[in-house]
Amino acid sequence: MTEEISANKDETATAIELQLGKRISKLRSAKGFTQDKLALSTGFTKGYLSKIENSKVIPPIGTLVKIAQILDTDVADLLEPETSTESDEICVVRSWQRESVIKGATSFGYDYTALAHKRHHKQMEPFIMVFPSEVDRDVRFEHEGEEFMFILSGEVEFEAIVDGRNKTWILSPGDSVYFDSRTPHRGRSLTGESRALVVIYRSTSLAIP
Repeated sequence: MTEEISANKDETATAIELQLGKRISKLRSAKGFTQDKLALSTGFTKGYLSKIENSKVIPPIGTLVKIAQILDTDVADLLEPETSTESDEICVVRSWQRESVIKGATSFGYDYTALAHKRHHKQMEPFIMVFPSEVDRDVRFEHEGEEFMFILSGEVEFEAIVDGRNKTWILSPGDSVYFDSRTPHRGRSLTGESRALVVIYRSTSLAIP
């Protein structure tokens, strides 16, 4: 699995991206994890985690999901703006309140806009995702949970490793795909800006105390 490709911080990184590393570091320490222990639990190298915590790289959402699972939290706790004081019992996010939390600042090129960042301790993570037109041929994503993708615009080439073989589907607006997130997968845009609604399901039972 090759999620650990160098991903330099973009000059126009969002406030959330800039504080993300500090939040992960603080939470890791609060949970009693050293970087070595977190590296062992997630499968990432200590060097890669150090770069994330020092805001030298912006990780893709699959990496954030994996880190959140190990630290017994959810992605919302890592991406929620510091100024938020709203109750999350009912999570209403107006169109103008959406935040592009990951803006292609990774070398993977995916943009992610959170749709329920106000809701904490949830089992689903919904996003709007914009696909890059080019993806490194060795890069695949995999993490615990299940994933649903509904194509909103453009045309997406979706690939997954099934039974040891690479399979490809061309997805158009209105098409959808539901899969086990542990299946190595990736997607890229074939026509202009391709966008999809992506929902990642993570059972709380997957978290490791």
